[in-house]
Amino acid sequence: MQTRPTTPFGRRPLSLAMVASQAATENFAAKPGASETVVHKWRLFRALTEAKEPLGVTERALSVLHALLSFHQETALSLPEIDSMSVKAGSAGAGIVVFPSNKELSIRAHGMAPATLRRHLACLVDAGLIIRRDSPNGKRFARKGQGGTIQDAFGFDLAPLVARSSEIENLAEEVRAENRTIALLREKITLTRRDIVKMIETGLEEGVSADWEDAHQRYAALSGRYGRGLTRNNLEALAGELATLATEIHKSLEMHVKVQNMSGNESQTERHIQNQTTNFSDLEPSLQKGRANPSEPKVEEGEEPIACAPGTSSERCRTVDPKPPLRTYPLGMVLEACPDIVDYGKGGEISSWRDLAAAGATVRSALGVSPDAWSQALDVLGEHDASIVIAAILQRGDEIKSAGGYLRVLTEKARAGEFSLGPVLMALLRGKAGKAARERKRTG
Repeated sequence: MQTRPTTPFGRRPLSLAMVASQAATENFAAKPGASETVVHKWRLFRALTEAKEPLGVTERALSVLHALLSFHQETALSLPEIDSMSVKAGSAGAGIVVFPSNKELSIRAHGMAPATLRRHLACLVDAGLIIRRDSPNGKRFARKGQGGTIQDAFGFDLAPLVARSSEIENLAEEVRAENRTIALLREKITLTRRDIVKMIETGLEEGVSADWEDAHQRYAALSGRYGRGLTRNNLEALAGELATLATEIHKSLEMHVKVQNMSGNESQTERHIQNQTTNFSDLEPSLQKGRANPSEPKVEEGEEPIACAPGTSSERCRTVDPKPPLRTYPLGMVLEACPDIVDYGKGGEISSWRDLAAAGATVRSALGVSPDAWSQALDVLGEHDASIVIAAILQRGDEIKSAGGYLRVLTEKARAGEFSLGPVLMALLRGKAGKAARERKRTG
């Protein structure tokens, strides 16, 4: 048997990584039963593809390794039986050596340039996945003995793949487990972000007493940290902070529901007590003298009676609330959702609701909204909400062809109690966040 070379040909230096890889392979081959280890080369290559980062190889290097594996005729990789004494002496047989020319290897590597091919072959050697078995003149060939069997071969030895097969499989499994954990974390973050948005919308629509502007700013800051390149630790921290914010918002909604339930129970109790109280005026006719007509509304001194439409009963007239309850949205949230309105503010800024109303009146004229449509919107929505609607229409820009007609439709929906500004603002904020994420992805 010939002594197998351990140093590369020409100017290529011998590194300690090469020595360590060769020693590990020889030690594995010297173990009893090493020749019985059989590896499916394409399954192992799949594991290599998954574990490429911890192994320190690139995708292009793996494509070169794929080409090398294709030159091995059999699907199974196994070490030949060798004498342990000859291994200690530095001699061995042909091993699992493939010896393609650079031209053939380049073709199977999809036409890779020779310089690029040499660079990625060096990467595979440094990673300890293959071993160079260079001939005296650097050529790759095999020498056959009697019977046509290969006695010596010079090229690239694939034996390290067999020796490290268990390590590679374990690394691939660790990578798969890590990827599963990251996928679950991203799923949790997505669900929590959706919950937060929906709960903020509900809080704004129902007029829940809470600092919704601060909640949205915290949510926007946390969402801005979310990206594709986050590590597992960063994702875990972000998921925890989002869960904390979601819990706080949910507690605010729960507290509001409890207060409403308590108020409803108290009202039912008061009505029950009134129904059980004996009407003493029915027992004493004298108490009915001078009694006011119950069908006429009671008017306090200095107040004017509410005018009722013809044919409307006085009882119905008294119970109708002429104006819907005012619902306030944080000014900061409005300006974040509709930043274009700021350009129409006095001095290029809006610092109060008065400034927003003035800017809304200016934008109304610029958008071509008629005075009649604007007057109806002010009557139904109120000055603040009408200004927010105009800011939202301005922000959507070319999406709305007729600003006046769109405002009239929203006004009629609001008159029928079918319109709320909360979802409008949150939709604009989500669109803004999505656009920013796409911009980061494009530039990153």
